[in-house]
Amino acid sequence: MVQCEERARQALRWLEGERRRRVVDDALVLVSHPMRLGLNSPHELRSWRDAAPDLVVGMEGAPGAQAGAFGTFGHPRYQRGEYEHSPTPHSWPDYPADVYRTRGGFDWATSVVGGLWDSLLAEGLPFWITANSDHHLEAHDSTTVGPYPPGHTFDTLGRHPLPVPTETPQHGSDYWPGKFSRNHTFVTRRSPRGVMAGLRAGRSWVDHGHLVADVVVVRGRRTRRGKGPGRHRAETLGGRLVVRRGSTVELSVTITPTDYRNAVEIRPRLAHVDVIRGRITGPREDRDSWRAPDTRVVEQTDVSGREGTYTLTYRFTADESFYLRLRGSDGNRGCVGPLGASIDPRGPIPHGSEPGAGNPWLDTWFYTNPVFVEVR
Repeated sequence: MVQCEERARQALRWLEGERRRRVVDDALVLVSHPMRLGLNSPHELRSWRDAAPDLVVGMEGAPGAQAGAFGTFGHPRYQRGEYEHSPTPHSWPDYPADVYRTRGGFDWATSVVGGLWDSLLAEGLPFWITANSDHHLEAHDSTTVGPYPPGHTFDTLGRHPLPVPTETPQHGSDYWPGKFSRNHTFVTRRSPRGVMAGLRAGRSWVDHGHLVADVVVVRGRRTRRGKGPGRHRAETLGGRLVVRRGSTVELSVTITPTDYRNAVEIRPRLAHVDVIRGRITGPREDRDSWRAPDTRVVEQTDVSGREGTYTLTYRFTADESFYLRLRGSDGNRGCVGPLGASIDPRGPIPHGSEPGAGNPWLDTWFYTNPVFVEVR
């Protein structure tokens, strides 16, 4: 495993070199479904990020295969994201047993407040999340992979045969890009490289099921001198605000609800917005730490029934360096987080095996990337 980790670092450094030499215009590396098999240890994630920080910018916060428990041929063991595994000899042994299940459709690394993602953010370094469609076979679609030519397999052909129609829906577990899972990235140029620049900067948030139409996050600083009105400076998602100790930091969140029906004829309704705050402690001495004990939900706002665009405002005293990130859901499923009610009083949960429990359209969430406040 140590040899594999070093080879990965060498590959990342090589790719970064190709980018610097303009052999390729640009490149990004996002860790896919990080906890599906429990293979990616905390020290490996840190190692990859440190090897090429301009390339390894984050991870898949929510996997594809969101209809994994909602396909045509359902089975009680099926899970959203196809997170249906148990520890193997190759899994990192110090993860708890529940890493192998998504919570509200999001990877355990993302969805547990005070957990793995927060332990990385608490170092004060950028590490962002995305949502992935990862499309193989469309859920409830009647097409299937065609037959292989005689004497061929995937290994010899190098691809799957073209799809062919059938008379019955097949067992697909995926949704077309943008149909269920969405990345919302703020760009300065409408181009592929502009989108990659926005992703690299962390100017993005993700949602499922078209839960909300828009989320705009601005964090500002107010300072007063004498009796004047003071100054205001702002940063958005992925930004870093430098303030004096004791300053008041204002978080402004503008939300536009979804005003249409999604692909399954549901008009999504956002029920609550949660503000998660974590203390920035700097680099970890223990590279396998997956806990951020100073991170917790500090605000929960009930927004059920609100119509039209509205703004939520929160104020914090900058007595230490910290970050803020947001989360919200339709409110259909939730309970106390795995690290306790003082950390997360009502967060996402794995779905059960009862009929309909894995319907992804009835348990939707949004997450934003953080903004950092650095106290000097």
